[in-house]
Amino acid sequence: MGQMSFFSAEAMQPGVADLAGLLCGPGQVVRFARAAARLSVAVDEPWRRAALAAAFAERGVDAELGVSEEEHPQVRTAFRTDLIGLADAWTPGAVKAVPVGLALDGAVLRLWALATGRWVENGYLLGLDPGAPETHEPLVQAVTRIGLPASLLGVRAGGPGLRLTGRRRIGRLVELVGRAPTPASEPHWPV
Repeated sequence: MGQMSFFSAEAMQPGVADLAGLLCGPGQVVRFARAAARLSVAVDEPWRRAALAAAFAERGVDAELGVSEEEHPQVRTAFRTDLIGLADAWTPGAVKAVPVGLALDGAVLRLWALATGRWVENGYLLGLDPGAPETHEPLVQAVTRIGLPASLLGVRAGGPGLRLTGRRRIGRLVELVGRAPTPASEPHWPV
């Protein structure tokens, strides 16, 4: 058994800021009169919605479970004042953007993996927001800064997403995101 990293999801106290992991993927944030914000993410499978609802609860955030307009399982928050910081950081203008100098940690990566992570040929994929292509390259840089160099995959190659390859890189990801949260997530979780 290896030593736990100080930056792993299991070594950190869960917090609302961890929800940035959803914004690394297809998550969306909207403001209400600069007084509150709501975070939502549509996922591809019901187990992801359930796991994200549990992750929200760990952070003291009530989850609203539903279905998106495209008929995908969805989880979202109510409008909350403590989400304004995330909204301001990720939507400085009218378009979603990666905050300058984004510092990823295990908790953020764990939520990103819960929302979109999956095995692909020759590696592990963290999904990106197809509606925000300007976020893709800054997220490549952000994962590279924490020792996870990744290649950017386009839609034709199974993306958009960041593909991590190699035993050492995937081992580092495993160290950061921790154990699979549920038995349903195990086939999709990095090991």
